[in-house]
Amino acid sequence: MKQSRNNKFLWGGATAANQYEGAWKEDGRGMANVDLIPSGQSRYEVMSGRKVSFAFDEKLNYPAAEGVDFYHHYEEDIRLFHEMGFRCFRLSVSWTRIYPNGDEDMPNEKGLEFYEKVFRECQKYGIEPVVTICHFDCPVGLIQSIGAWKSRKMIDQYLKLCTTLFKRFKGMVKYWITFNEINMILHAPFMAAGIVIEDGEDELQVKYQASHYELVASALATKLAHEIDPENHVGCMIAAGDVYPYTCNPEDIWASKLADRENYFFIDVQVRGAYPSYALRFFEQKGVKLDMTEGDIQALAAYPCDYISLSYYSSSLVSADPEMKDKTEGNLFPTLRNPYLSASDWGWQIDPLGLRITLNSLYDRYQKPLFIVENGLGAKDELVNDTVEDDYRIDYLRSHIRAMKDAMKIDGVDVIGYTTWGCVDLVSASSGEMRKRYGFIYVDKKDDGRGTMKRYRKKSFDWYRRCIESDGEQLL
Repeated sequence: MKQSRNNKFLWGGATAANQYEGAWKEDGRGMANVDLIPSGQSRYEVMSGRKVSFAFDEKLNYPAAEGVDFYHHYEEDIRLFHEMGFRCFRLSVSWTRIYPNGDEDMPNEKGLEFYEKVFRECQKYGIEPVVTICHFDCPVGLIQSIGAWKSRKMIDQYLKLCTTLFKRFKGMVKYWITFNEINMILHAPFMAAGIVIEDGEDELQVKYQASHYELVASALATKLAHEIDPENHVGCMIAAGDVYPYTCNPEDIWASKLADRENYFFIDVQVRGAYPSYALRFFEQKGVKLDMTEGDIQALAAYPCDYISLSYYSSSLVSADPEMKDKTEGNLFPTLRNPYLSASDWGWQIDPLGLRITLNSLYDRYQKPLFIVENGLGAKDELVNDTVEDDYRIDYLRSHIRAMKDAMKIDGVDVIGYTTWGCVDLVSASSGEMRKRYGFIYVDKKDDGRGTMKRYRKKSFDWYRRCIESDGEQLL
């Protein structure tokens, strides 16, 4: 596959509409699942689908509603991305900005106009858009009417969205990702797919059935994309990070293999076009009975993805010993604490060699081009004299870029691009906080919503500009 219009490595940054865009009800946008996830103590209960309300509670804070207002700052932000030398910009569309309730026959023209303006602005600066079709977005209207991805009907609604996007933005967007971190449905089903877990439901059955419908939708979206524009490249995406065994005890080795399989399962289907035997046996053992038609099987086999995109923040660690309880946080994946690794302010362990290991694992398994579309450090930044001295972020990114280059140059892994997560400060998906900042650009906004939204360049801004300019050679 081609790397980009100018055939260069795709350096850039990544965002998500529900953490970045704001303007949740402007110009006809409807309500989405992600709008209803509050910050604070109840956040995970809502993300997991166990405590869901379809109306705002005035006592709670809903950070996605305002994000950091990309909706009104897109020109400024894209200009800053150009100043850093971005070759690509990963963003997502808000499903409800295009189909407010999800089931309309015609799209919301105002929503399409907004994204067209964004893509035209990218074109102006030679920045390749990398568009995630569904970055956890799900219309509330479809959750209430059909149960979201619990229903096969959701496939048609998703494909309607895809058809609209592929036709409207033909020639403007060539890189697509069907679902963000598709394996997250097992860990946060309401946030990832609008899934509400009802009393008495078999949660495993619900999550894997919804996963199957998403996998079929992804395959059919790939078919559509290639039919509408043969130049389109369609990727799948996984929240990645190899799982290490705690010891060389074979029981720990087996525990790590099972944990890896839980994630690989999705990509096995999207790349190889069929359910692996270990997954089918797992379903049999757990009593999971999928609604899977002959048409589903044929679609999965006929329309694999073109490339594999991934987020990587850290490796994980598991033990077969149930008494091992010294855990720390990760990307919604709590993990045993690795004594050989340091950690971020939020307990996410820092393992740059783990990125090289993960890239090798994925490439050895699939031999498909890889695209790192999320990698970064969430930290407590302090704005002083209109900048942030974020050497800790530079250190993190430098070590991970070096690991990526080693995977490419020494190990022969085919990596086509690298986009840092939250290139401009935005709302944290895991915690709902603003103080957990990832960006090269500081946004004046606090956890309680106060702030001017003014943008400031951090020290890392110029560092990343030099990195891109030198194609990753200048990392000091």
